[in-house]
Amino acid sequence: MRLTLSSLDLSHACFCIGLLLLGDGGVPSVLALGASIICSRMPGLAPRQRAFCQTRPDAMVAIGMGAHMGTEECHFQFQHSRWNCTALGERTLFGQELKVGSRETAFSYAILSAGIAYAVTNACSYGNLTDCGCDYSKRGHYHEEEEEEEEEQGWRWGGCSVNAEHGIRLSREFLDAREVKRSALALMNLHNNELGRKMLETFLRLECKCHGVSGSCTMKTCWVTLPIFRELGFALKEKYNTAVMVEAVRGRRQLQPTFLRLKLPQGYQKPAETDLVFLEASPNFCEANSTTGSAGTQGRLCNRTSSHEDSCEMLCCGRGYSTFRYTRSWQCHCKFHWCCHVTCSTCSESTLAHTCN
Repeated sequence: MRLTLSSLDLSHACFCIGLLLLGDGGVPSVLALGASIICSRMPGLAPRQRAFCQTRPDAMVAIGMGAHMGTEECHFQFQHSRWNCTALGERTLFGQELKVGSRETAFSYAILSAGIAYAVTNACSYGNLTDCGCDYSKRGHYHEEEEEEEEEQGWRWGGCSVNAEHGIRLSREFLDAREVKRSALALMNLHNNELGRKMLETFLRLECKCHGVSGSCTMKTCWVTLPIFRELGFALKEKYNTAVMVEAVRGRRQLQPTFLRLKLPQGYQKPAETDLVFLEASPNFCEANSTTGSAGTQGRLCNRTSSHEDSCEMLCCGRGYSTFRYTRSWQCHCKFHWCCHVTCSTCSESTLAHTCN
C-alpha cells in the first residue's frame, strides 16, 4: 500500500467500475471483462489486490470511496502542519509514497484502513454490495450482557444495525494483501492497518427508538450505527501524538522479522493493539527530499500572526516568507423576490497573504 492517500486515481477507476455495475444489463461476462481491464491498469496494486479487484468490482467502488474519505480526513487533520499528507515519489494507486517508517506514515495507513472499513460497512447498510446487508444477528433479541434489566425496560435489538464485521474483514482482505514481503515496515503497516479498523469498531454507537401509545416508551428498539468519520480522524490524530517507536525482532532460526517490540530501553514488551507504531524519527519536512519523500513547505500559505503550527516561523523553517495581496470576492446582500428568483450583490475585499520562501 502506498502513501500519501491521494486517491483520485482510485476513485476514478472505481467510478468506472460503478458504471459497469449500473450498466451491466445482467451480462456478467461483460462486467467481468470491463473490471479486468480497469483493474489491470490501476497502478501500485499487489497481485492479490488486483485479483480482489477483478472478482469484487462492487466492493472496489466502496473501497474507492473509503480511500477518498481517508485522504480528505488526513488533509484536514494536518492542514496546518509541515507535513500535510503530500509526498514526493512515484505515483501509485493511493498517491505518492512516504519512504520512511515515520509516525506520518503510520497515521496514513491507519486512516486509510479506517476509511475503507467505514465505507464498505456503509455500503452494506445501503444494500450496495452483493454479499452483505444489515447485521441482523441481534435483531429481535435482548442484549445478552444485561438481559434482565433490558427485559424490564423493553429494550430489544431491532432496525438495521451496520455490518461492521464485514466492512472490517473486507478492509483487512484488501489492504493487508499489499504487505507481501515480511519486513519491519510491513509489520508496522499491518499493525497500523489493524488499529484503524479497531478504532472504527470502538466508535460504533447505539441508537434507539421508543415505541408506545401517545409517545410513551413502553418498549425500545436499538441498533448499531456508524460514527461521524471526523470522530475517527480526531481519535487517530491523538494516537499520532502519542505514537510509540518500535523495532522488529527476528526469530532465532529465521532471517525475517517475526514481531514488533517497543524500542529500547523499554525492553521486550510488545506494543499494545491500541498503539500507533512507527520505526524511525520523522523528517522535518522543511525541504523537498526524494529520499524520504518529503515535499517540503516552499510555497505553502502561512499565518504571520499565529504562534502555532501554521505560523510563518514554524511552517517556513526559518527561510522567511513572501507577502502578496489578492482580492477575494463573494455574493452578498442576497434578496428573494416573489416569485421566484434571488438577486445578489458582489462584495470584495483586498487581503494580504503570506507564502513560505
